[in-house]
Amino acid sequence: MTTQFKNEALVDFSKPENKKMMEAALAKVESRFGREYPIIIGNEDVTTPQKIRSSNPSNKNQFVGIAQKGTVDLAEKALGAAWKAFETWKNTPAADRANYLFKIASIMRDRKFELAATMVLEDGKSWVEADADVAEAIDFCDFYGREALRYAEEQPVVAWPGEKNELVYLPLGVGVVLPPWNFPLAILAGMTTAAIVTGNTVILKPASDTPVIAARFMEIVQEAKVPAGVVNFLTGSGADVGEMLISHPKVRFITFTGSREVGLHIVEEAGKTKHGQIWIKRVIAEMGGKDAIIVDEEADIDAAVEGVAGSAYGFQGQKCSACSRAIVSEKIYDEFLEKLVTRVKKITVGPVKDFSNYMGPVSSQSAFDKIMGYIETGKKEGRLVCGGEAASGNGFFIQPTIFADVKPTARIAQEEIFGPVLAVIKAKDFDHALEIANGTQYGLTGAVYTKNQQKIEKARREFFAGNLYINRKCTGAMVGVQPFGGFNMSGTDSKAGGRDYLLLFLQAKSICERLI
Repeated sequence: MTTQFKNEALVDFSKPENKKMMEAALAKVESRFGREYPIIIGNEDVTTPQKIRSSNPSNKNQFVGIAQKGTVDLAEKALGAAWKAFETWKNTPAADRANYLFKIASIMRDRKFELAATMVLEDGKSWVEADADVAEAIDFCDFYGREALRYAEEQPVVAWPGEKNELVYLPLGVGVVLPPWNFPLAILAGMTTAAIVTGNTVILKPASDTPVIAARFMEIVQEAKVPAGVVNFLTGSGADVGEMLISHPKVRFITFTGSREVGLHIVEEAGKTKHGQIWIKRVIAEMGGKDAIIVDEEADIDAAVEGVAGSAYGFQGQKCSACSRAIVSEKIYDEFLEKLVTRVKKITVGPVKDFSNYMGPVSSQSAFDKIMGYIETGKKEGRLVCGGEAASGNGFFIQPTIFADVKPTARIAQEEIFGPVLAVIKAKDFDHALEIANGTQYGLTGAVYTKNQQKIEKARREFFAGNLYINRKCTGAMVGVQPFGGFNMSGTDSKAGGRDYLLLFLQAKSICERLI
């Protein structure tokens, strides 16, 4: 009997024994620096002449690991392996497929510290953020395994005299999984396991910035004895391998998390019917955000300060759910801003191997350059009150930055920066604040701080975001608790971690038998 789903508990690093376990895990991961990880197609390990070297963004001189640079020919081979495996996997009972996910979750639970340590060193996540990433990956496996069992149950249909009617769900076929670098285990595991537990097979092409944690996940898939070819692991360039896969006529679906620009390109390419293609490709896309927290004059200002700071600067603001706009009532604007600046100046920045550093590096040189460019734009569009410069160290460190008095139409109030940069905007009243909050092309997350119940109810109706939070931060959605996905240019509102998500990887078949 499968137990009821329960979210994975987070590690309490204030306990000395947990801190020692994490330190040991970090040392273990460091001892494997420079290890090479193969492409895996079916049951074959493949190496290539060209490599992808993954560096530690906290220390640019350290290479965490080496991955292979896949080719178009290898992508074609992976497609063949996936379709071959699909012929058997599609008929595997849902209970068996779910058990593979439960096994993957169990192995990840046993290796929680090691997986988190890998993300600390490869992705610049703090201990707390990395642990939460692992917990979410475990949750996805446990939740989707149970959901697959639910979809496999007899589905309710209206009875009709003289007939036996039923509705069954079938897998789609072979898909491509394109996860992001910012949640390189949780989102990768969630998209992959959702696809395979519903009977599909996949080609998993991880982000080039984080191939090592992706390879560790693939090792766990193999250890759980998921049949060869169900998950094919293909590292490589998005411009080459990724482009070939999204446009290939034999790809049935694409699941993607990343930027608006890449997401829209995938949607456009998937909409072009190629020679030999016999289906309309399905795209499941989660893209960007320009998320806002409204702070009303009737709010608990200290709680709002904490919520904005946590949402804006957790993992250096490198979350599609991160708060990048604080929209504040003019009646408390100066008080809120003063308290926020004081709070943010206490944030420590540095290598996140050191637990005392709250903020680590941004992901790469290109991310660093882009964010610093936005900071220069911000100096023209607002009043710099905190940060605005690179932080010291041999990594991609940027100070937590606040611009005040920003106009709602400014670039830094409209475009996704994906870094530790916050625009503070003054609102005349609550209606004006809602208007500003809704005034972008995105609609992913948002939050409102107020004690006024009428304003809360208005926000429920009119704040246009896929995930709305009242009197708490706008990041940290929990699997099964707050299904995640946004509106407009934030994506297809797939609601990952929710009861609707697996349906995106299935197609329904109605069967009617006349009784004789």
